[in-house]
Amino acid sequence: MTTEHQTDPNQGETVEGATGAEPIDSFETQIDALKAELAKVAEDALRERAELDNQRKRLTRDVDMARKFANERLLSELLPVIDSLEAGLAAAGTDANALRDGMELTLRQLLKVVSDNGLVAVDPTGQPFNPEHHQAMSMVDSADHAPGHVVQVYQKGWLLNERLLRPALVVVAKDA
Repeated sequence: MTTEHQTDPNQGETVEGATGAEPIDSFETQIDALKAELAKVAEDALRERAELDNQRKRLTRDVDMARKFANERLLSELLPVIDSLEAGLAAAGTDANALRDGMELTLRQLLKVVSDNGLVAVDPTGQPFNPEHHQAMSMVDSADHAPGHVVQVYQKGWLLNERLLRPALVVVAKDA
């Protein structure tokens, strides 16, 4: 084997190296190893991308199912109220008191269900007017109420877990 002096173009130094097929075989082996490693990395990246895509699809499906059945518990609790209304209508005869008693019982049942689910009625009669929770429908003179206080409630307001769902429709006492 003969050696010759070569100048490395990157460093301008003289290096000694073997001539012949040995360095080429070594480079080809390194190139083949790098190609194999690149193919493995590309395959791993493709597999990870597919796994990420599948996970994204699963999450989308889970969110859709959660939205679709979010009210399941509430609606299942309302079924007895519907049953009570249907039974009351079926049994309703000429006795108005029995019908009224049945309606009151059904209303209490319904109010319990909504209360258990975080819905609270707002009845601001006699309280100071609060524009964040009340909607003034009119103003009247009132000797019995202080100015700016709610005189009458046309429609109750409702809070869902302490957040306003519907403002109360109210009549407010005028300033004197």
